[in-house]
Parts: sequence; C-alpha cells; structure tokens
Amino acid sequence: MSRRGAPPSFASKGMFDVLSADDDERDDDDQEQHDEQDEQVSTSKSEHTSDQTSELSTAVLSKSARKRLARAAAKASDEANVVAADVKHATNGTADKATSLAAGAQQAVKQAEKSVPEVTARASESLVAVKDTIQDLSSSVAQSAGGIFKSAQDTVTATANGHGGGASTSPVISAPESPKWSAKKTDESHSYAKMAAAPGVSSSSSKPSVAATASGSSTTLPSSTFEPSLPESLPHPSANGLPANRKRKTPQDFTPSGPRESETPSSPGKLAVKFEDGLAPGEGKDGEKTIIAKPAPPKKDRNVIERTVWTFIMIGGFITLLCLGHPYMILLVLLCQALVYKEVTALFDLRDHGGAQLDAAAQDKGDRWSKTLNWYFFVVTNYFLYGESIIYYFKHIVFVDAYFIPFARNHRFISFMLYVVGFVGFVANLQRQYLRQQFALFCWVHISLLLIVVSSHFIVNNILEGLVWFFVPASLVICNDVMAYVCGKLFGRTPLIKLSPKKTVEGFVGAFICTLIFGLAWGTFFMRFPYMICPARDLGTNVFSQVTCRPNPVFVWREFEFTGPVKHILQTILGHTPPNIPYAPFQIHVLVMATFASLVAPFGGFFASGFKRAFNIKDFGHSIPGHGGMTDRMDCQFMMGMFSYVYYSSLIRIQYVTVGSILQTVVTSLTAGEQLELLADLKRYLEGQGVNVK
Repeated sequence: MSRRGAPPSFASKGMFDVLSADDDERDDDDQEQHDEQDEQVSTSKSEHTSDQTSELSTAVLSKSARKRLARAAAKASDEANVVAADVKHATNGTADKATSLAAGAQQAVKQAEKSVPEVTARASESLVAVKDTIQDLSSSVAQSAGGIFKSAQDTVTATANGHGGGASTSPVISAPESPKWSAKKTDESHSYAKMAAAPGVSSSSSKPSVAATASGSSTTLPSSTFEPSLPESLPHPSANGLPANRKRKTPQDFTPSGPRESETPSSPGKLAVKFEDGLAPGEGKDGEKTIIAKPAPPKKDRNVIERTVWTFIMIGGFITLLCLGHPYMILLVLLCQALVYKEVTALFDLRDHGGAQLDAAAQDKGDRWSKTLNWYFFVVTNYFLYGESIIYYFKHIVFVDAYFIPFARNHRFISFMLYVVGFVGFVANLQRQYLRQQFALFCWVHISLLLIVVSSHFIVNNILEGLVWFFVPASLVICNDVMAYVCGKLFGRTPLIKLSPKKTVEGFVGAFICTLIFGLAWGTFFMRFPYMICPARDLGTNVFSQVTCRPNPVFVWREFEFTGPVKHILQTILGHTPPNIPYAPFQIHVLVMATFASLVAPFGGFFASGFKRAFNIKDFGHSIPGHGGMTDRMDCQFMMGMFSYVYYSSLIRIQYVTVGSILQTVVTSLTAGEQLELLADLKRYLEGQGVNVK
C-alpha cells in the first residue's frame, strides 16, 4: 500500500486501476529514495561550501575575485527581490479576492435573511438533520471500509507469502518518517476527513477515511514485486507504460466516437490516407470514380495566354475596321484617344495632393466639377481639330451646303469662344483651399490635350491622306514591339535603360533589323492597292468599292540605273552591263519610317514607363485584358503618327489645285455679285469649248 494512506476499496475501482496502483506505489518509493539522496548530497555540498568559505575568508582575495563575488551577490539579491515581489503580489491578489468573495457572501446572506427569514430557519433545521445523517453514514462506511481493508491486507499478505516460495513475510514496521513527509500526510488526512464530513459528498468517491489512514500508517506495503492473482480471462499488461515522448499519437483521419463504438471516419487532414481517385477512407460510394480536376496553370502562363488571345482579337478587329472604310478608322482613333485621356487624367486627383480637407459633400462636388471641365476641354479641342480636318479634306461638300457654310467660315472663332467659356468656368470654380491643386490640374489637362488629342488629330489626317500612311506606320510600331520582345528573350543580356529593366540592347538592335526587313516587304505589298493609297474623297467607300485616283508619284515604279565608276566596276565584275533595279520611292520612305519606329518611337514607351513609376503603378488601366490600359499600347503610336504626318506633309505631299480649293476661295473671297459674274464667264467659256451647259 502507499505510505500516504490505505488504498481504496477494490469494489470501487476497475481492474486496470488496481494494476496501475502498483506502478504508483513503486513511483512513490523511488521518489522517496531520490529525496533522501538529494538531502544527503545537499548536506555534503553545504558542508563543503562552508569549508571553502572559511578558507576563502582567511585567504586574501584578488580584485577580479572580489568583483565576481560582488556580481554574484548582486544577482542573488535581485533574484530574491523578484521572488519576494511575486510572492507579495500573489498574496495581495489572493487576499483581495478572498475579501471580495467574503463580502459578497455576507451581502448575499443578509439579503436572503431579510427576504425569506422563515425559509432560512427551515433550511438551517434541514441542514442540521442532513449533517447528522451524513455523519452516521460516514461512521458506518468507515467501519465497513476498515473491515474490507483488513481482509484485503490479509489476502495480500497471503499472496505475497505464496509468491515468496513459502517463506513467511510479516508486516514491516514503518521506519520513522521525516517531519516534512509526516506533515504532508497529516494535512492529507485532515483534508480527507473534511471531504468525508462535507454534506453531499459520497464516501465511495472520496479518499480513504481517517480511520483507515490511521490503521495503515503503522505498516507498509509488501515488497515491490507484488503481483496479484487475477482470473485468466482478464488481459495482462505486456510491459511497463511507454514514456510520454514514445506514446502513439491518435490517428488524424479517424475520430473515436465512444469507448465501445467503432471509429468513424472524419474529414481527412493533410496526413490522411487517400486512394488514387482522391477519396479518403469512408468517402464515396462503392464503384464510384472521381475525376480529379487538373491543376490550374501558373499565373504567368495564364497571362501569356490571355495576352496572346487578345492580341489576335485586336488585330482582327483592326483589319475589319480597315476594310469598312475611313469613317470607322476615324471612330477607332477617337475611341482610343478618349480612353487614353481618361486613364491619364484619372491619375490626377485633388484628394491625393494635400491641401486643407473640406467636408465630404463639398469635396465630391468640387471633384465632379473638375472632371466636367476636363471633358469639356476635351470636346472643345476635338471640335476644333476635327472641324479643321473636315473643312480641309471635304471642301467640295462643306462649301456647297448652305447650312454648313456659316460654321465653315467661322469655325475657328466658334472654337475659341467655346474655349473661353471653359476658361471662365474654371476661374469661377477656384477655391481657396484648392488653388494650387486646381492650377496644377489645369496644366495637367492642357498637356494631356497636347500630347494625346493633337497627336490623334495628326493620325486622322494620315487616314484622310490615304490609309497606307496610317496602316503601315502603325504596323511598323507593332512589329518593332513584338520583335524587341522576341529578340530580348532569345539573346538579351545587356540592359538598355533603367526605366525599363526588361529592355535589352540585343532586343533593341534585333528589333531594328527585323523592322527594316518587315517594313520593306509590308509597304511594297500594300502600295499596289488604290484603296490604300488614294486620299479620302467620299466617306462611303470601303474595300469593295472601285476607287480610282491619280496616285502620288512616290507609288510609281521606277528603275535605278548605275552610272559612273560604279557602273564600270560592276561591268568588270559581272562581265556585262549591270541591269537596272526597279524600285518605288515609297520603299525608301518606308525604310525611313521603319528607322524612326525602331530608334525613336520606343522612347515614347520609355516616357510612359517613367510616368508609371512616378505614380507607382504597373499599368495605366485595365481596358485591354492582358495588356493593361489603352495608354500602354498607344504610347509609341502617338509619336509615330505625329512623325508620319509631319514627314508626309513636308516631303511627300503634292499640292494639287482641286475643285474644293477653288470653291473655298470663291465662297470665302468673292461677293455674291462677283460669284454671279464668275458663273456667267465660266458658262461662256464652256460653251466656246463645245460643252453643252444648261
């Protein structure tokens, strides 16, 4: 038996509790031996330490030794202070808690006594009766437990004698215990007695009674080799219990549902067993097959696929609009410039540039008014630029209709007055809290109009001069962009510019060579179609219309003849006169435009990259899936379109005297009488030439 008291009754415990009690008794004996050894070691250490201290006190300590002793003493003092503070804090907290609980209990009792004094008296009488009954039951249970304990002790002694080979083993008188252990046992005995005497506590579930403890205090268990005789039908422990670090863990894919029920499968975890079809044990039906979904492709691959698909969609849409005619291409340019203007102006927000903050209503009102002015200036600028283009290219239509003549003659004045209205509205909307921000927005809008709307106006003029002057330069920019990416991936090693870390010198040079070859072949192919090279005279034409015009001389084929020393050198090498080389001047112009598209137009993209880094954004928007915003695709096209128009109007355009130009001069420069006189003179001239004029 344990030295702390008599073991509980065999009737109140299970079979395995009896087996584990022997292990507990062994652990207690081992613990007592370890405690005695620790006391002896500590005593010897203390004696040795006192001897060393006396020797050190007699010797002269060095300076370093005194410092070490001082540090050790200071450290010990700090630790003692910390422990004392913790003890004080715990004591104060416990005392405060006990005081508060006692006060609450007293208050509750007073309230109960005041409210129901009669019930309190009856409850007191009942409590006294219950206590008497419990005491009687406790004494009877203690007596019966004592008898059971004695019979169990006799059984244990007899069993021990049987296992000891017939040698009698009498009870061993307990050795005198240490004061610490005796005090611990006494406290436990008092606690057990209190628990047994407490009302409502069953004696079968409590610790052994005081009588049983007292009766067992003078004897100890037999030897530690005690093995009780149990029926053969009961299982026997195979070995001692495993330590905590070697115990088998509970399976993660099964959850026990009860002590006598089979384990039921739960939701499989990361370590759960799964079959080939992806199901865990207990899931699915018999014969059912599960199709495992293929993993989604990486995000980078998805972006490449999406970018490629939308590239072909844009190319197809672009070619479709090109075949529909000039008006659809103009609408496409207008849509692109509107999206670009929206993305660029959206970067500037009054709320992101400091200043005093107004209330939310006033702030939203000012923001809406600023956006309205932005789009008002956009519309006015397009009205002025597109009006100039229509008046210039369609004089024969505008100056014939009486409704269009006033607008055509006063177009610039009307445009200026519309701009003045916007300017007055801007000044009237100035607020003291936003002066710097509003003037900055005013400048921002005008720079955007200059870089976007004016450039788009030049692109529209290229369309009206002939689709080839718009389509070929735009194709050169696209080819250069694609080949720069391909050559950079294949051969790129040297960074080109810090604004675009992915741009490489190898990609830049490779794209230049590829663009020259592509431009020569592309321009030579499209210069054969009148639909591409003829200026727009009728907005109703399309690719199926029969378009005829006097072509520009740059589209006329010529022959290059070698002359001078070069001819003699080639004749000497070839043995005959070198042949003439056919060419068209447009091919030379295409090479010039390809050079600009490869060497200069990419800096429009670098400019846009620096712009994005200034605002810490990756793309200007999400207008085109996989490509970002419209500005990300049109950054180089604006510069290329402006260069194409300036190059064409300066070096290629031929000024013909057309009916529209003469009609414009007649309408704007002659009075009505002079116009009638001109008409009569022209009629007489035609009749003299044999032309019948009605």
